[in-house]
Amino acid sequence: MVTPEDIKNWIESGLPGARVEIEGDGHHFQALIVSPKFEGKTRIAQHQMVYAVLGDRMKADIHALSMRTLTPEEWNREAVAR
Repeated sequence: MVTPEDIKNWIESGLPGARVEIEGDGHHFQALIVSPKFEGKTRIAQHQMVYAVLGDRMKADIHALSMRTLTPEEWNREAVAR
């Protein structure tokens, strides 16, 4: 069974320098991904980058993945607002 740590490691390997937080129950997962590689990209493009990193694992190992993607600047703005 896939663990949140597995998904975290896969994403971090494919998006070096990303901050990744994953929660889930083995079938359904929620991800927060902050990466400088998201700069200048639409949300759809950011999500596509993550799906590309996960590749066939999205078909075989991960039943559902809800993700929130942010640039470091967006993350910092939110941190100030908290």
